[in-house]
Amino acid sequence: MTAPSRGLGRIGVLVPYTNTNLEPDLASLAPMGVSIHATRLGGYDLDAIPDAGQMAGLGRAEIEEPLRLIAGVRPDVILYGCTSATLAHGAAFDRMLREQAAATAGAPVITAAGALLSALAAIGARRIGFASPYVPELNDRAIAFLAAFGVKTVARAEVATPLGNHDQGALTPEEVLALGLRASNRRAEALVLSCTDMRAVEAVERLEAATGLPVVTSNQALMHAALPHLGLSPDVVRCGRLFQTATAA
Repeated sequence: MTAPSRGLGRIGVLVPYTNTNLEPDLASLAPMGVSIHATRLGGYDLDAIPDAGQMAGLGRAEIEEPLRLIAGVRPDVILYGCTSATLAHGAAFDRMLREQAAATAGAPVITAAGALLSALAAIGARRIGFASPYVPELNDRAIAFLAAFGVKTVARAEVATPLGNHDQGALTPEEVLALGLRASNRRAEALVLSCTDMRAVEAVERLEAATGLPVVTSNQALMHAALPHLGLSPDVVRCGRLFQTATAA
């Protein structure tokens, strides 16, 4: 008997080594027959606050060996599972990392920051409310990254005190929901919840119902962007209004 997690496609994932939520989210979103294969990324201090400097350092960290390892499962697509590591550097760096990683691994590579942009393009949103567990300086860089692609942030919500690497992942879906609600604005066309280690996927349906806006999260956007590489349409997944739209080219 063929196991339900095999046969339709393979997604490789590069995961920051303290991240506890990206893999469970992707497993919950993956269509039957799609398997998830992950390897860990280092390059940062787990005991330090993940500020703009630390995330920029992660973006610069060597990933040739993790790419070689994940290429061993012959994935159809590889997801770079840290949003802030590339948006901390800007659009040109995000593109460069994606292209160089794809050449090294021999498979298409999608960054989490790039997936957010693809998702927003798919739903036609140019004005957003933005929420994350990041420190304010990193939020500034995230908003500037999105602005470089014509996405204007009309409202933002931040956590009250800086969170450590494990603290970001420990936010409950209810706390994430409250954070997202604070980013809601009548001028926004969508809400963006950025961070692959935040339990935002579990809050999507409630946040959309409460605000009337489509919600885009880092992990949800990664899966949405991966599906075309598996020959699958977005509507095979149920997680908010994003999956009712095709992936943007």
